[in-house]
Amino acid sequence: MKRKVMVNNKMQKGFTYICTEAVGKNFSKDFKPDLKPMEMLELGVFGGRYMRDCQSEYPKSWFQKAKLHKEGVLGHNKNLNYFHVDASQSLSIWRKKGWIHNDDPRGWFEWYCRYYCGRRGEDDTRQIKRWKAMSRHASQIKNNCRAGDMACRPRQRQALLHWAYDSRKI
Repeated sequence: MKRKVMVNNKMQKGFTYICTEAVGKNFSKDFKPDLKPMEMLELGVFGGRYMRDCQSEYPKSWFQKAKLHKEGVLGHNKNLNYFHVDASQSLSIWRKKGWIHNDDPRGWFEWYCRYYCGRRGEDDTRQIKRWKAMSRHASQIKNNCRAGDMACRPRQRQALLHWAYDSRKI
């Protein structure tokens, strides 16, 4: 069942990791994301900027309906996000705050994609703890918005989508 993955993209060259679990299976008991990576990409996350240069690492099906910004164009496009708002912090801020692990230089979503594909590693506990902490945003939406009001707190809803919470159901 072990599968070795070789990574060669703009942020990692010659990096390898091992997948020890089946794709989409055997998650930690306290990690229950609402959305699969493919669903997140189809909905529109990260302004379409994420993962344009690393598609060979993941199943092709993930990118068939993905909302991705055109390759070679700088920046991101907030209109590709589900809520058409910018809800991201820059990678430089993530680095400055110490949120980036060397194995996943793109951050949490890269970790999640690899975890979903079956990789397990030393950063899993920290990343799951960070994911769980995002639930406070869902609580804030529940406490401050009418159920189903997608116009209420769109940045917070988009941020939740970035963390695999389906904020459309709040």
